[in-house]
Amino acid sequence: MKNKKSIIIFTAIIILVILEIINIENIILKKLYPIKYEDYVLKYSKEYNVDKNLIFAIIKAESNFKNESISESNAKGLMQIMDLTANELAENLEIENEIDLFDEETNIKLGTYYISTLLKYYNNTYLALSAYNAGIGNVNKWIEEGIIERDGSNIENIPFKETRNYIRNVIRNYKIYLMRSEE
Repeated sequence: MKNKKSIIIFTAIIILVILEIINIENIILKKLYPIKYEDYVLKYSKEYNVDKNLIFAIIKAESNFKNESISESNAKGLMQIMDLTANELAENLEIENEIDLFDEETNIKLGTYYISTLLKYYNNTYLALSAYNAGIGNVNKWIEEGIIERDGSNIENIPFKETRNYIRNVIRNYKIYLMRSEE
């Protein structure tokens, strides 16, 4: 009887330890893959018909949610938008005031609109992400030259290592944010 009681106590302890480990993994996952600026992401992902998890994944890859980020190529803010691109996007959206790419809402609005236009243009997430990172001109040139396919099936042939890694990074982030949204 005493041995059976010990087995039950030991089993209960093991179950508690396993539950605690699972909880720690969730805590770490939430810390590494935060959901910040959710109001803006939800607002503009609905407005421009883009999966909110893709927007979170892009922000994670581009700036790691650091609003004041500036890249080596001078891309700015959460979604790392270049000034020239921001001006073109603002013109398309008929925004007349001066663009502040460090304003969270403005940056998310422009970035979400931009990825939505790329998704419509290419009808392919991999190509849209390639263009978001390397530019439409480069992606169109790679397609024309047969380096990559119009269906995005051979993205590993992209000549820019940074762009190949960027796509992998965003897709990994996207899968994690999909899991997080199921919580």
